[in-house]
Amino acid sequence: MSDSSSNLDLNELFSSDGPLSKVFTGFKQRIEQLQMAQSIEAVIESDESICIEAGTGTGKTFGYLVPALKAWYLHDKKIIVSTGTKNLQDQLFYRDLPNMRDALSVSPKIALLKGRNNYLCTYRMDQSLDSGQFQSRSMVDTLAKVKSWSSQTQSGDLTQCKDLSDNDPLWPYVTSTNDNCLGVECPDFADCYVAKARQKATTADVVVVNHHLLLADMVLKDDGFGELLPDADTVIVDEAHQLTDIAHSFYGQRLTSRQLMELCRDTELEALTTAKDDRQLSVAVRRVEGAVNEVRLEFGESGRKVNWQLIATTALQAKLKDLEKEVTALCERLERHASRSKGLDSCHRRCEESLQTLSLFNSTFSPSNDEKAYPAVRWVETYRNGFAVLETPLNVSESFSRSRNEHAAKSWVFTSATLTQADDFSLFKKELGLEKAKDLVLPSPFDYASQAILHIPRGLPDPRDRTYVEKWQAQVLPLIEANPGGTFVLFTSYAALNKVKDLWQEKLHDKKVFAQGELPKNELIEQFREKGDAVLLATSSFWEGVDVKGMALSLVVIDKLPFSAPDEPLIEAKIQAARKSGKNPFFDIQIPEAIISLKQGAGRLIRDYNDSGVLVLCDPRLIANKYGQTFLKSLPPMKRTREQNVVIEFLSSLNQVIDNND
Repeated sequence: MSDSSSNLDLNELFSSDGPLSKVFTGFKQRIEQLQMAQSIEAVIESDESICIEAGTGTGKTFGYLVPALKAWYLHDKKIIVSTGTKNLQDQLFYRDLPNMRDALSVSPKIALLKGRNNYLCTYRMDQSLDSGQFQSRSMVDTLAKVKSWSSQTQSGDLTQCKDLSDNDPLWPYVTSTNDNCLGVECPDFADCYVAKARQKATTADVVVVNHHLLLADMVLKDDGFGELLPDADTVIVDEAHQLTDIAHSFYGQRLTSRQLMELCRDTELEALTTAKDDRQLSVAVRRVEGAVNEVRLEFGESGRKVNWQLIATTALQAKLKDLEKEVTALCERLERHASRSKGLDSCHRRCEESLQTLSLFNSTFSPSNDEKAYPAVRWVETYRNGFAVLETPLNVSESFSRSRNEHAAKSWVFTSATLTQADDFSLFKKELGLEKAKDLVLPSPFDYASQAILHIPRGLPDPRDRTYVEKWQAQVLPLIEANPGGTFVLFTSYAALNKVKDLWQEKLHDKKVFAQGELPKNELIEQFREKGDAVLLATSSFWEGVDVKGMALSLVVIDKLPFSAPDEPLIEAKIQAARKSGKNPFFDIQIPEAIISLKQGAGRLIRDYNDSGVLVLCDPRLIANKYGQTFLKSLPPMKRTREQNVVIEFLSSLNQVIDNND
């Protein structure tokens, strides 16, 4: 820090008239934020780890950035900050960190690093332009716009290219993957955006990444450029509740139809320039593509997640054997040409790796009754035009602990608004092998008792009752009509969402009804926010990471307790393993996971000191079943009522506040 502020301790930094208040409008001291910063400062100094649940409104971003930047300034500590989403990465890098540097008068080098599939690959873009092989005319038009944008960008970050939407089919044509990247042998390596971003990160003092990249670095270490991330002294994991699910995928095995189809497409592109004389190479590619399509057809309908043992019919296994045979033939054909170009050599290597994974999934998989000999579940996920075959470990605690011990960082901070069940960190710590880590629960500074009401409607049937959706929506409708602000309705299934959408579009004439999927997520939220009194129907991806302050969101409705589907392969395998070890899977697995999800959904309501609103939980099991108390204890301390008229009166009072402000 500058000479004038180098002696300030955290108490002074976070005081209402301290350095932060000079830069951040409306900043005021929050005891919980100061406690968070002090705890993080202590574990950085002692090379320890800590898990911190910081309630909504704590200001956890400042709570970890201040001690981290202080540790850099005083002790030259290098910091990695990992977030849950790319949006949060951008917010940290483009807004929070620059402003914090100004507030503290410090000048650490900061870098933003995303996964390679976010950066333009000029080699693949030019290859795609030369090939002229596209699925549609619109892809050609979009590619021309990306080409034009490429002459203006400094970072190559395609998320900043306005002409390329998140779900545009052009992405794999203009980006590289771990599989197809040529690394230092690429002819465009000198201008490679991924290489430049990595190089900038190696010299930075603070690097902002996301969880996928952090885990890729911990698990894979090398992807053609050497290590993915630079060494750091401290790793701060924000939105840490997401880490366990992501870790399961990184410590497992997977083979996707997309991997194989991209291998085929890349082989064709390379063959067009360096192996035109071998027509059999194209034949081999076509045969692999045909075999992939045959496997996809055998898997059946899309949108399924099915345990391998339930789907591995004799016919399917025969199709997979056929696919293995065709991939083997392509591999042998590529081996003949691998020396002709770096691209064909890369395709040969990828083909060998795909063959190894395919051989694994064609091998016998018969878990025994012993949980220790049953470390993974093998399952299949189907999409409209593709599939993934996965082998996922049931427990990642040992693997994650080993990766963490091998990492250069000595202190780790895991923080989120939702890490505990009734202030208990046991599940989170156990899942990631963090039993020795310290922990801290910081309640929200918001006055929930006066700002919010929790309403559980009377007289609703069990959620399994076929009339359940019709009954709860009928009770909620008068609340929405009385609400002068905006309403979120969070669903646990698309089926219920679509049913309510059809009902309410006829009944809610004075309210604009938005539904997930109608527009890109960010655009949908922005239009909802601007409308001020709209209704948004959404499922799981809107339960967290959505921030709508003020009257634009004053009513949040949750249709039922968000228990994971017990027939999802990983959940089902965890349940079976828990039973075999004498545990109660409902209380040890399903309830704790549902509590975390419910806390995330409930957290959408009160986002600021001046917010007011109502949280409606429609599920009668919260009252009828004893375990409901565990859920209720995990929620903020709101006033509770079961009376609809009390809720309507409260919402009407919000209307009066609006009138007075006008």
